[in-house]
Amino acid sequence: MRCRLISDNSDTLMGMRLAGVEGVIAHTREEALPAISQAMHAEDVAVVLITEKLAALCEAEVLELKTHVTMPLIVIIPDRHGTPDMTAAISRYLAETVGIHI
Repeated sequence: MRCRLISDNSDTLMGMRLAGVEGVIAHTREEALPAISQAMHAEDVAVVLITEKLAALCEAEVLELKTHVTMPLIVIIPDRHGTPDMTAAISRYLAETVGIHI
């Protein structure tokens, strides 16, 4: 099982490729929605990583998938356009993902 990244910038994509994660770049909602759908329907993908900026563009669709689809797991990740307060972001991710409040 693999991870797939859907990013709004090439820096995040390049960094994730160094870690072995393939992905695509999408700048608009119209580009992001098909990329998300394709990743969600790929049989070998276990985790779909979506950058915060793109998740905000497709907020309703991403929320629907996160609440109703068990596989693959959707994880919203910060990038250079993301949350400036990383401590709050990490705490929020832990709370959302595993229910741990710090």
